[in-house]
Amino acid sequence: MDIATGTRASDAERDGVVSLLGRHLADGRLDLAEYDERVARVYATRARDDLALLLSDLPTISDSAVQAAKPRGVRTLPLWQQIEFASWAGVSLLVLVIWAAISLGAGEFTYFWPVWVIGPWGAVLAFRVVTGFEGRGCGARAVG
Repeated sequence: MDIATGTRASDAERDGVVSLLGRHLADGRLDLAEYDERVARVYATRARDDLALLLSDLPTISDSAVQAAKPRGVRTLPLWQQIEFASWAGVSLLVLVIWAAISLGAGEFTYFWPVWVIGPWGAVLAFRVVTGFEGRGCGARAVG
């Protein structure tokens, strides 16, 4: 039988409340100062009821609300494709700088050879994104 006025909160419950406060901060419902103040109060509180009071003026966040907030039709690239595009952009910038240095050293524009690095590589990456080529086998497979 619980004689105390409130059941004690666990560290996991406190971390959950801090996570919810972080989501409210990211959504713009809290400013940074209020978030910091509430997090300090979360870690200072002992009872579950006090934790609930810290969230009482904020709407409840459900996973369906997060899904609804995400705009539909916007497709993000998988991490491995983002890495490939970053590599392509970095190498493209590097060869353009090398070509510009050579042209400055020669005193005139030289043959634009970076097109043979930037063009084919970029075309292959664009083809793979548009068609989904090599992206189909990345999903989870059923083990049978």
